[in-house]
Amino acid sequence: TSGTTPTESFTTTSGTTSSNFTTITATTSTSEIPSPASTTTSGTTATSSAPGDSWWLCNCTKAICIDDNVIQVVPVICNPPPKPTCANGLSPVPVIDEDGCCWHWECDCYCTGWGDPHYMTFDGLYYSYQGNCTYVLVEEIHKTVDNFGVYIDNYHCDARDVVSCPRTLIVRHETQEVRMATVKPNTLQVEVTVNRQAVALPYKKFGVSIYESGINRVVEIPELKMNVTYNGLSFSIRMPYSLFGNNTHGQCGTCNNNTADDCKLPNGNIAENCETMADHWQVVDPSKPQCSPGLIPTKPPSTTPVQPCKESSICELLLGSVFQPCHGFVLPEKYYTACVFDSCVLPNLDLECSSLQIYAATCADQGVCIDWRSHTNGVCSYKCPSGKEYRACGPTTEITCKSSQQNETSMKQVEGCFCPNGTMLYDSGVDVCVKTCGCVGVDKIPREFGEKFTVDCQDCICLEGGSGIVCKPHECAKQNEITCDGQGFYEVNEFNPEDSCCPIVTCKCNTSLCTTKAPKCTLGFEVHSYIPSDECCPVYQCVPKRVCVHQNAEFLPNSSVFIDKCQNCICTNKVNVSTQLNIISCQHIPCDTYCEPGYERQPVKGECCGRCVQTKCVIHTANSSNLILSPGELKNDPYNNCTVYSCVNIHKQFISSTSQITCPAFNEENCKPGTVTFLRNGCCKTCAPLSSPIPCSVRQREDFLVYKGCRSVDRVVMTECEGTCGTSSLYSAEVNSMEHSCSCCRESRTTVREVELKCPTGRSISHKYVYVESCRCQNTECRSSHSSESQSTEESDESSSTHRIKRAIGLTSK
Repeated sequence: TSGTTPTESFTTTSGTTSSNFTTITATTSTSEIPSPASTTTSGTTATSSAPGDSWWLCNCTKAICIDDNVIQVVPVICNPPPKPTCANGLSPVPVIDEDGCCWHWECDCYCTGWGDPHYMTFDGLYYSYQGNCTYVLVEEIHKTVDNFGVYIDNYHCDARDVVSCPRTLIVRHETQEVRMATVKPNTLQVEVTVNRQAVALPYKKFGVSIYESGINRVVEIPELKMNVTYNGLSFSIRMPYSLFGNNTHGQCGTCNNNTADDCKLPNGNIAENCETMADHWQVVDPSKPQCSPGLIPTKPPSTTPVQPCKESSICELLLGSVFQPCHGFVLPEKYYTACVFDSCVLPNLDLECSSLQIYAATCADQGVCIDWRSHTNGVCSYKCPSGKEYRACGPTTEITCKSSQQNETSMKQVEGCFCPNGTMLYDSGVDVCVKTCGCVGVDKIPREFGEKFTVDCQDCICLEGGSGIVCKPHECAKQNEITCDGQGFYEVNEFNPEDSCCPIVTCKCNTSLCTTKAPKCTLGFEVHSYIPSDECCPVYQCVPKRVCVHQNAEFLPNSSVFIDKCQNCICTNKVNVSTQLNIISCQHIPCDTYCEPGYERQPVKGECCGRCVQTKCVIHTANSSNLILSPGELKNDPYNNCTVYSCVNIHKQFISSTSQITCPAFNEENCKPGTVTFLRNGCCKTCAPLSSPIPCSVRQREDFLVYKGCRSVDRVVMTECEGTCGTSSLYSAEVNSMEHSCSCCRESRTTVREVELKCPTGRSISHKYVYVESCRCQNTECRSSHSSESQSTEESDESSSTHRIKRAIGLTSK
């Protein structure tokens, strides 16, 4: 062959596999070439190809049987097809023909979503949709793959429930369901489950491969040459046109390089817009009972805020010099529109970063890498774990110790966290950066070949080849045998600072294992214990407390001790040598023999000095002097013979009484001169009268009647009782007091009369008064002198006669 054309290389993105193809043109030549159908038997070659038969040879050449074992080799000549324009704005990819020699251009099915959320269909149609249910992103129209589809679970990501964000991306393929879920809202933390079970990455099973590529989690199905990426804020779906062209529907539209039918409904009709179409791709999700296909369509939020919205300065980066290198490959206008929408509707969530991130990822897919996060003043910064460093442009699959000999020809790059320069990833499943490729165990510590170490109490060595780390049980150094025979001791394994895998056997003391019990000490003593050296269990003994003991009670030194009322006792600091207790010292209480007048000290049971007991009445007189009277004794006041004091003992209660002698009315003018004298009581006066007493009778007089300043016009006849009545006073031994009897001259029959009075104002009033018709002596109650005076005043009001009614009042007790 000759005339070889230059090699033309290109890259296809089916997962991360790269392929190089070479087209060569050779001149026609004829040679004898054995037919592939020939067989060799015992060194003899037999052919079975007939003239005109043909078959493929290597290097895109075809062999044709001419005749008589003459074979013509014909090279296949491929003419490069014209490069088409893809509706989604991405560069077309070359695809090998079925003959394996020639190739043609195709526009891959590439659907993306980001933010709250914004969609770009397979054919590049942009729209926003705010549903918060679970929806179909991609399904086949005509089923060629069992249980295949990609779905999205959205949720309201703002407090007003206005806009939605992606929460989970679901990929189904045959028996497996892969879920990539956001751990924390609006973050790049994603966890992966397969059939609802968490898995570690990389994962490969039943035709599905899951791995990390930069900040993305990638689900790849090599058989279908498709992959799905998700990072918590954005997703992308890439599918080959050769397998899925004109056979997709869902929110990602129909992959046919034509946007006219991207808003296709499940029934095949075309909706007026993709926002309406998206509602119809809702699926039943048991975790969202509020969602059900056929409910009220989702209403898009207003993009016009209450106040004029100034888009974030971050959005301007899309149109500026930062992304300028990518503008010729991917137009930024749609991503800018989405960024402005996010910054206006959700200004506090920094969701505009997702528009820049998906645009940068799309640029990287086209071979243009943009380091944009450093221009956002920290708003869209990305923090890497310890031991890793951020790069905007890193390999889609990082070179590891296990894959360092593989040829990596992919020109695509992704952003993410990568091993620092001078190190490499140990393995795709072991996220440890190493300087030299040795071994990494479960402790994630890099080891060099030949290095010996101990981990999990295994003695290990890092060997090149095989599984790498070889371990055997750790051997401990011999220790001196220790026996713990003493009471209370037991064996225990302690941490060995020199060898954590080989504990040190020591004897520990546990007093709960001791059998000796503490004794019960007598009053005044307490238990003391001590542990002898080299022993565990305590030794007990009773020692004195340095207290006094009396009647089952303990007393501290210098405290009072009650023994009886007649002694003052105190606990001293002196110790009785025989009892080892403190001595109680007592002194008799001195007695006071004085008693108040009227009291005598008498012995009382339970008291030391007896008690002053009353034996006489103590009377306090008006002149502040005291009289002492025995029961039954009467005595006049020393300064007033009209006051008599007495004393009575009733049920051991000494009761004193004071009596006042009430004298009858006395007028010396009615006495004969020289006859005035005192009665035997020394209080009342008496005399020989001038004439015989006046008997009780009615006395009349005439006078003007005056009442409240008003006066009668004429004199009025008024009456009063006047005369002397009998009275007596004598001592009664039965009641041990004086008995009195008296009577007074008072009215026996009266009538009421009425008279007219004239007042100083000239007004006349009518007034009634009592008119006495007859008088007589009547028994009355004898009262004290004070009462007598009061009654005399009353009687003086009843009658204005100068000769008052005389009443004899005897002695009464107060």
